[in-house]
Amino acid sequence: MNPSIQHLTQTASKETKIILGLMSGTSTDGLDLALCEISGSGPNTNLELLAFKTEPYSDNFKKQLQRIISVESCNLQEICLMNTRIGDYFGEVILKTLKEWGRKPDEIDCIASHGQTVYHAPVSIHQINGFPNATLQLGDGDHIARKTGILTLSDFRQKHTAAGGEGAPLVAPIDRLLFTDDEEYRLLLNIGGIANFTYLPPSKSGLSAVTTDTGPGNTLLDATARELLDKPFDANGKVAASGKMNEELLTKLKDHKFFTLDFPKTTGPELFNRHYVRQLQKKTGTEQLSTEDLLATLTLFSAHTIVDAIRKVHQDSSSSLHIYLSGGGMHNSFLISCLKNLLENFVVQSFEKIGFNPDAKEAVCFAVLANETLSGDGFLVGGQKVNFGKISFPD
Repeated sequence: MNPSIQHLTQTASKETKIILGLMSGTSTDGLDLALCEISGSGPNTNLELLAFKTEPYSDNFKKQLQRIISVESCNLQEICLMNTRIGDYFGEVILKTLKEWGRKPDEIDCIASHGQTVYHAPVSIHQINGFPNATLQLGDGDHIARKTGILTLSDFRQKHTAAGGEGAPLVAPIDRLLFTDDEEYRLLLNIGGIANFTYLPPSKSGLSAVTTDTGPGNTLLDATARELLDKPFDANGKVAASGKMNEELLTKLKDHKFFTLDFPKTTGPELFNRHYVRQLQKKTGTEQLSTEDLLATLTLFSAHTIVDAIRKVHQDSSSSLHIYLSGGGMHNSFLISCLKNLLENFVVQSFEKIGFNPDAKEAVCFAVLANETLSGDGFLVGGQKVNFGKISFPD
């Protein structure tokens, strides 16, 4: 037997694995690294988060990423080069972080790398006849594996689109697997660049879980802060909190067919971006809106569309809903206060209440996806079993 295949077989057969999950979002703030100890698989999965870190990106690396993320056209050479550059960079960060944690590469059974999404194109956005749902993540798994010497699983979203899905959100099967409660109606709300949630009715209710994107989370807020404040983001929503929401612009922002689509649905900065906002400011005659008022309006846009989506899935006023927050948006105190005001009848709290560090959630979920690919039975997508992730050997 090929030694690499033998190593893969031995790793897959281990009852307990040490898996390093990686996540890099469209906010391009840094690489999340979650070191997980995982035993069992499927409904028998047990998980412990051993260590977590976010390695901030340098300004130069951020600029390189931002030139290729969610843009209509870019240089093909740059895409080609960045695919390998991201892989090598991730490998360098992994080795540095493992050393900080006092871990050797041979102690890690595998790496689960989400990669860097550069373009997300479900049919609902591209609307080109004859073309299916598509999504593209860069950060070559072979480069990560060679750089670190660790078995690497990557490119998780492609199998989802190949099975007829939209490639997102992929945390849904893990949310259902690990966080469904017998009694409590739960909604796991992740506010990243795009906001998404998994709605988890009690296991005994007989109701189905629902996972969907809701629309913008931080993406419009961060893009506006970069352009108008020359800052990567509006810390704590402080500037937005000092402004006043413009009702006419907010109404126009919400008047997009995406918000009328059935669940599940996905979107990205390809749709909700500064161009989208500028177009609607022109239509509403609000081009001269102050930066404070614009950020206040965009914050309410995110909050309103999140809440509208939540109310569509949880319509039973007699049942309390517990909302658990994760993602960078949960650190925007103004956005969260807006959400709590709109969701006054629901319990809104940190995901840490039922899990672990909420900043680690997505990286952890990809570690669990890797474990399922190696040792589980896969997940249902469109009625068929799917195993996520492509395998790269270190040799």
